[in-house]
Amino acid sequence: MTVRQALRDASARLAAAGVPDPDIDAAWLMGGVLSLTRLEVLARGAQALSDEEYARFEALMRRRLQREPLQYILGETDFMGLRLLTRPGVLIPRNDTEVLCEQALLRLRPGMRVLDLCTGSGAIAVSLKAHCPQALVWAGDIAPEAIALARENAALHGADVNFALGDLFAPFAGARYDMICCNPPYIPTGDLPALQAEVKREPRLALDGGGDGLNFYRRLLARAPLHLLPGGWLLLELGDGQADAVQRLAALDFEAVSVYDDAAMLPRTLAAQWKGTHAFTG
Repeated sequence: MTVRQALRDASARLAAAGVPDPDIDAAWLMGGVLSLTRLEVLARGAQALSDEEYARFEALMRRRLQREPLQYILGETDFMGLRLLTRPGVLIPRNDTEVLCEQALLRLRPGMRVLDLCTGSGAIAVSLKAHCPQALVWAGDIAPEAIALARENAALHGADVNFALGDLFAPFAGARYDMICCNPPYIPTGDLPALQAEVKREPRLALDGGGDGLNFYRRLLARAPLHLLPGGWLLLELGDGQADAVQRLAALDFEAVSVYDDAAMLPRTLAAQWKGTHAFTG
């Protein structure tokens, strides 16, 4: 069987199973078998597959047909020009989060102290350190499996990031930073059952933002001023439809509040600078 024939059959099966973008996924899976990029796979349509290659492809296909995320199957994904390791139990880095990294890098200077909360795979922390090596970067997460994977990604790219296990600011008591970044859980609890099948395979701990999806924003905005240096920046990823509510929360303690759209023109990242006074009392 040729690569082209295998891809055609795989695409039809994936489409029948309701998998989004079946042609693209089939090509990525074939690339995982042949150690080729997706475009290289498409250029080798006439190449014959060995029995071993076809068997390996079928094994990956069975996992994808069960709606296991492509990134978990391949064990890696692209983010901010870096190849990051992925595995079940840790949130998959998404292109939308690159907006936060880009805005952070516009404000980041050598020597600045940066804290990345809810780091997950370490995507934000590792990317900021890789693109601004002289920044001093810390990162935390409540999940041990996330911290373990984040450390692997940092080592993969030679990024000297200081990781700590714990809930939000708990591991960083008394420390202050020039910048705090976070991609928090922000999906309203009631919306979780309707999520795409692939997203349901990701850890609920990294998705569930409480009844209205704003629980973590409230906690972050209440505590961030206690951990920012004068003029420090806070950058947050936003869930769909949450920009106005988070801006109102941020206005109590922050100025220069701005929201930036993702590739789909949806509000995705909030950046705000601490006023230097703390309105919250809780």
